Amino acid sequence: MLAPTDSIITKAVLDSAMSYDTYMSLLIDLMAEEKTTGNDQSESMVGYRKMNVQRMKRLNKNIQLQPELLQVLKGFNRKVTFLVITEGWCGDAAQNVPVFNKLLEYTNKIDLKLILRDENLKVMDAFLTSGGRSIPKLIALDSATLELLGSWGPRPEAAQFMVTEFKKIDNGDYSEFVKEVQLWYARDKTFSMQNELVDLLKAWNK
Repeated sequence: MLAPTDSIITKAVLDSAMSYDTYMSLLIDLMAEEKTTGNDQSESMVGYRKMNVQRMKRLNKNIQLQPELLQVLKGFNRKVTFLVITEGWCGDAAQNVPVFNKLLEYTNKIDLKLILRDENLKVMDAFLTSGGRSIPKLIALDSATLELLGSWGPRPEAAQFMVTEFKKIDNGDYSEFVKEVQLWYARDKTFSMQNELVDLLKAWNK
């Protein structure tokens, strides 16, 4: 069941949202201050943000969209808004949000807007994953009516399966698991995310 959005994703929320370029600039500016986005300014979170900026810069240059996704974008004729909940310290966001931005090079039908989770908990809490505030979360809206078309997140299905299985392990080494997930992203080269976007865009174009 789709969550109601009329009183949650308001014009004020959308007006406060950032473009991808503004988000990247924010993360880079925070590097000079040894800070990150969000409420947790611990050394580990700041360190994650630093790694994520490098990941995003690399992806910005290297993402190659697959032919099937390019074909779907070519035929996409509905004006939609992609509202993405993110934070600079989030490794999954660093791997997936650049893919959303890459779509804009091939269609003018998608308006990408980013908001920070900790500043928008009312929106976040309408799109929980198994009761948790997991990000990134992509919320697709009809741009004219703000009708909710659907959502995605916080990670491709294969990576989500890894997370689900890890949570079953007692006293698992979280830092090692994070490295494992990031290695999966490196091997995957955004192909899983792209394949999922093909199906999503087909559904949202109706």
